[in-house]
Amino acid sequence: MNYEQPQHLQAAVLDWAGTVVDFGSFAPTQIFVEAFAEFGVAVSLEEARGPMGMGKWDHIRTLCDLPAIAERFRAKFGRTPSDADVTAIYERFMPLQIEKIAEHSALIPGALEAIAELRGLGLKIGSCSGYPAVVMAKVVTLAATKGYVADHVVATDEVPNGRPHPAQALANVIALGIDDVAACVKVDDTWPGILEGRRAGMWTVALTCSGNALGLTYEQYQGLPADTLEQQRQRIGRLFEGARPHYLIDTIAELPAVVREINARLARGEMPQAC
Repeated sequence: MNYEQPQHLQAAVLDWAGTVVDFGSFAPTQIFVEAFAEFGVAVSLEEARGPMGMGKWDHIRTLCDLPAIAERFRAKFGRTPSDADVTAIYERFMPLQIEKIAEHSALIPGALEAIAELRGLGLKIGSCSGYPAVVMAKVVTLAATKGYVADHVVATDEVPNGRPHPAQALANVIALGIDDVAACVKVDDTWPGILEGRRAGMWTVALTCSGNALGLTYEQYQGLPADTLEQQRQRIGRLFEGARPHYLIDTIAELPAVVREINARLARGEMPQAC
């Protein structure tokens, strides 16, 4: 039996916060600030956004490794943060996250329409997140009340390694019965999520304006002057350069046009690993 390259996409693997729900990705970032504050350690919203996309324990560990935050922790406790300290912060983060997730659960404008269009093009809808399963259960339930139900969901603690490892994306491939990773597109607003898709051998689409990198509400985004918005797109594009997304778009509302372009490229014999 000979290998045959896929001729069209079979699935989209979508991130959650900043991609389909929670324009600006406020739910996770604000809770990091609050969790650290309960230990008497100040963390800014900008600092909290830095490692976004990782699993939440790894995110906290990365924040604790930042010299400025490590020094604030040392000033408070007389030592730099250990893994046990990271776990203590994580264990405070979790109930805060579950308690407040509903405050930032609105669907991103245009998401439902875009996903319906993808389904019309024959794509299955997978999903994954840096949230652990206990948080994802609430996120999924809230999204369903607003009309969004993915075909499969993979939380970060349901695989051996979270982002930027490819395990969550590949778990979707298996669960959805996809026969070639090149027939999948990974859509995310963070560099770990784009690396996840790249390492899984998928097409990748980075969202520049709906998520963590811009960090604005939808109303603030709409109110940006055109020249300021373009400057922000260029800045965010530079942040994504190392992860090498195949496409950059503002929000998921623009995704169907990209999917059609990828389908045309697949039909011409192009593959994501070679681009």
